[in-house]
Amino acid sequence: MAKGAPQSKHSVRKAVFPAAGLGTRFLPATKAQPKEMLPIVDKPLIQYGVEEAIRSGISNIIIVTGRGKSSIEDHFDVSFELEHMLENKRPNRELLSLVRSVAADADISYCRQKEALGLGHAVRRARELVGNEPFAVVLSDDLIHSRTPCLDQLIRAFDHTGGAPVLALMEVPRTDTHLYGVVKAEPVENYDGRLFRITDLVEKPAPAKAPSNLAIVGRYVLIPEIFDSIDRTGPGAGGEIQLTDGLKHLLRTHTLYGYLFEGERYDAGDKMGYLRATVEFALRRPDLGRPFRDYLKSIKL
Repeated sequence: MAKGAPQSKHSVRKAVFPAAGLGTRFLPATKAQPKEMLPIVDKPLIQYGVEEAIRSGISNIIIVTGRGKSSIEDHFDVSFELEHMLENKRPNRELLSLVRSVAADADISYCRQKEALGLGHAVRRARELVGNEPFAVVLSDDLIHSRTPCLDQLIRAFDHTGGAPVLALMEVPRTDTHLYGVVKAEPVENYDGRLFRITDLVEKPAPAKAPSNLAIVGRYVLIPEIFDSIDRTGPGAGGEIQLTDGLKHLLRTHTLYGYLFEGERYDAGDKMGYLRATVEFALRRPDLGRPFRDYLKSIKL
């Protein structure tokens, strides 16, 4: 698509949410509940991601679950007893509206990943539900605050490239490259200075071997050909089927892009990142921001 052509918010209609991981970094809290259901203030992590997808024009949400993840399905289902109580026994219209609004604008479906065999394997499990069309992938423990939803930024870049895969990128310190998939890339002219053409991808390279400090974070806009590429890659880092390896295979036959998104990313799968997200999201809340800020100022450290 040429620059300046109309942008369609519906060129990507489906988003895959891998949610079958074991959440070991948050044990024992995640022993009996999914990490995706850990709350940031009063909303579970996965709901932030679903709402971002909806605000980006995506109406079909596919959640890849596993054993012990039934509370995710319950959260996005109708709760007749709760709604009945809020409507009749203890009337509270504000809470009733809040409960009913959870993913009310999305169609949610589920598939299972029986074993946690890696992100690539989780994405591959959604193949039948995705079908033969472009789709997004959202990692809900990468929590992103931005004026324009991160996924919307990627979809606009996807449309601009004529339908080539686009990965969310952020700059990280060189000392942290071993924590991410890292790309080798060159800037694309005549867009907005944030779009890059990817020439190589490396999963969790040591700082001395990292091709750049541009790291892949948990937002992707992909094409269905990625499924065949995942099938053609074996276990990679950690003995798991890595999405980065599938993308590297796809790069042999397709052009890939990265977009240096505008916004603040929180690694809510890490305890320190989770605490930062909780504090900063609370401070942004109109109902909580001022009293919470006053409370923080009152703490004697």
